[in-house]
Amino acid sequence: MNPRFEAAWEIHQFLAQHKIRYAVIGGIAVQRWGDQRFTKDVDLTIASSLTEGSSPMVDLLTKHFRSRSANPLEFARKTRMILLTASNGVDLDISLALPGYEDEMLARAVDFEIEAGKSIRLCSAEDLIIHKAVAGRPQDVSDIQGIVYRQGEKLDGGYIRDWLGQFSELMGNPEIQQHFERAWEKYRQSL
Repeated sequence: MNPRFEAAWEIHQFLAQHKIRYAVIGGIAVQRWGDQRFTKDVDLTIASSLTEGSSPMVDLLTKHFRSRSANPLEFARKTRMILLTASNGVDLDISLALPGYEDEMLARAVDFEIEAGKSIRLCSAEDLIIHKAVAGRPQDVSDIQGIVYRQGEKLDGGYIRDWLGQFSELMGNPEIQQHFERAWEKYRQSL
């Protein structure tokens, strides 16, 4: 098994043991839904009823995984992120889910078999597009194109457009929705 899958399996087992819902949202999800590309870490979102970071959640995770921040609780409260390292040295970047959209994203997560008998939870292709569009970096825009080309008509465009419209309005940035629309238009023209 490749090191990223090993790390994803390790965090999956830990979160499952503690009944914490999660979904992988980064490069591993891109490999499943879009183009194959290298990824050096495991990015995931975990369910959290927290508003500002939580000592119990941070303590639970940092007792099992090595923290990459000097003060993980303070870092989680400022950024809603917990930066850890799996036992094999692969970085784990964990975001604490906010109520609303991310609750729905976690509910839509699907199983992804990384090896016979070993599955992890991935965000859906639609939710990966939403995450990538909100982030909007050049690699994210490229990832969106790969996902659209690979998934095509299987995508729930209404779901994507609804959430991207909300994020565009909330953030005052129409470009968020356009990342998807441009990729979708290119896909339709290629048919």
